[in-house]
Amino acid sequence: MTATIALVDDDRNILTSVSIALQAEGFLTRVYSDGETALKALTENAPDLAIFDIKMPRMDGLELLRRLRERSQIPVIFLTSKDDELDEALGLAMGADDYIAKPFSQRLLIARIRAILRRTELTQTSEAGVSEAQPAIDRGRLTMDPARHRVTWNGQPVTLTVTEFLILETLAQRPGIVKTRNQLMDAAYQDDIYVDDRTIDSHIKRVRRKFRGVDPDFDSIETLYGAGYRFSEE
Repeated sequence: MTATIALVDDDRNILTSVSIALQAEGFLTRVYSDGETALKALTENAPDLAIFDIKMPRMDGLELLRRLRERSQIPVIFLTSKDDELDEALGLAMGADDYIAKPFSQRLLIARIRAILRRTELTQTSEAGVSEAQPAIDRGRLTMDPARHRVTWNGQPVTLTVTEFLILETLAQRPGIVKTRNQLMDAAYQDDIYVDDRTIDSHIKRVRRKFRGVDPDFDSIETLYGAGYRFSEE
């Protein structure tokens, strides 16, 4: 079945360029230039995934997400500026699935969309009781449920983006084994998308910060300088 993607942004150029790129990949698209118009449309005829700009007049992306989550759990990706870290954290806490900083690669956005849609499908398969769902990962105080995209540490939930989840999953699958940055790139970014080493390092920093939000002594992701990273199971 062809997936439908809703785009909500007050920048007409972004709406046009992203819509064309998505249609070229086989997606159906709907575009909205403000949050108020989008909210009514999204709740009456839900797409498979929505992409929101955070900074919009009349109703910004955060308020749109808050109101949408009262009625729907459709996956949402935020488009943010590089300086919107606080908004990113708030958006994820409110139920966004991922965020991408502007300016962004359309190939990267499409890869994130495909990853989220795959995870949504796995979640639905798991909840329907079908046996193909991926098994949970238990590593000491860490528990990961790949099908439902859920993570806990000491029983406390930790909210990760799709990219962060895939990086941590790769590390946790083989505790003690060093994963190079290239291996982590391959796990987190598909379709031959290139990102530099600093991008992986930034993701690792964010993951550590989120875990330290529930456990200030968290130190299970180790840096091996010149080699990569590994997960240490206590």
